[in-house]
Amino acid sequence: MKRKGFLVVVSGFSGTGKGTLMKELVKKYDGYALSVSATTRDPRPGEENGREYFFITDDEFEKLIKEDGLIEHAGYCGHYYGTPRSFVEKQMEEGKDVILEIEIQGARQIRKQYPDALLLFVMPPSAEELEKRLRGRGTESDEVIRGRLKRAVEESEGIEEYDYILVNDDLEECVDKMHQVIDSAHNTPSRNQEFIDKIRSEVQKFA
Repeated sequence: MKRKGFLVVVSGFSGTGKGTLMKELVKKYDGYALSVSATTRDPRPGEENGREYFFITDDEFEKLIKEDGLIEHAGYCGHYYGTPRSFVEKQMEEGKDVILEIEIQGARQIRKQYPDALLLFVMPPSAEELEKRLRGRGTESDEVIRGRLKRAVEESEGIEEYDYILVNDDLEECVDKMHQVIDSAHNTPSRNQEFIDKIRSEVQKFA
């Protein structure tokens, strides 16, 4: 039976290490593809266009929206973020699970379009650790950090809509747990309806 790829949505508070988790997952295990999102925010130090994000203007982003070139998009902290449709669907057709790092608004859009998408929410081991990680970046002001913590409170209201939570305390352990959850999700009946129907039909011939 050919294994079909599906969408894996990874959300979580800013500072929980979502990006690092995803990169380590792809590095350690085969069968995954990282989706590169488009954004209108400025690159952070060390980020490259086309690697972490496609950094585009507001006008370019709005053009993609009009052309239905995004499977989801949302505003976050004064900027646009969105997922290009063509890349995602090509990877799934090739049997790869496409990992998307998006926030709750986008996750809701994905679930409507792709009911079989797997939604994972990454959480810190404690609120104190979350603040420590945000301040440890050294790239944002106190005002921005407070804004991200306030946003985390709002986002916590939507956690129950996700399929699983992952606590990122130990990076390696969390990467392995993420892989196990995704791998197990491939065996749910809803993601294997074609195979179920095939076996059911063949068994009927012998009954």
